[in-house]
Amino acid sequence: MDVFGQALKDQFRNPPSDILWVHNSYDEPEEMPVDIYFRSEKEMPELELKALDACRGKVLDVGAGVGSHALVLQGRGFDVTGMDISEEAVTIMKQRGLKKALTGDILKYSGAGYDTLLFMMNGIGLTGSLQGLRSFLSKAKGLINPGGQLVFDSSDLMYLYESVPFPLNGYYGEVSFRYEYKSLKGNWFKWVYVDQQTLMRTAREAGWLTEILFEDGNDQYLARLTVAG
Repeated sequence: MDVFGQALKDQFRNPPSDILWVHNSYDEPEEMPVDIYFRSEKEMPELELKALDACRGKVLDVGAGVGSHALVLQGRGFDVTGMDISEEAVTIMKQRGLKKALTGDILKYSGAGYDTLLFMMNGIGLTGSLQGLRSFLSKAKGLINPGGQLVFDSSDLMYLYESVPFPLNGYYGEVSFRYEYKSLKGNWFKWVYVDQQTLMRTAREAGWLTEILFEDGNDQYLARLTVAG
């Protein structure tokens, strides 16, 4: 059940949508404002604008939601494709004017020929775990052209554990979520947030170089990965 997509559809067709709740594995449920997915370029934070400025060549916007970032890139003349696992999100992308949009799971995707893989709003977290990230970094080499790049933001979740118990097993940035909207609850899914040092080490072991492009002062940062050598 595409609970997230239903909230997006309601926000698009008859805003405002009802409350979208995000349940997590570490604390109480949180309210997710659905309108943030429909932001204009002027409403985007500095980190996201810097990510868009870092894009080059043919771009695949992974986990594109309703296409807000992809639409900015399209407006700048980029050959950009928006990808999302939600069919509702992809339908909305197209209705909003994105020329290239596809429903898909990047972990299973077999396309190639991109110069930039873009993951916004902690989108790299869809790899689910540090091991999942390692596996994806190996796969990603086949998705990009020589000299291509991955551009994404992530966060260090250490701050969370000032108020909740520190996890006893596994990497502390590995968490789980599920959406709830209008009494509908989706399935739990895994997500990972990676601190900078762990990212650099993991990327290096997988044959990538890491460049930190921006830090927002709130434990969130923007990174660019390129294939080493």
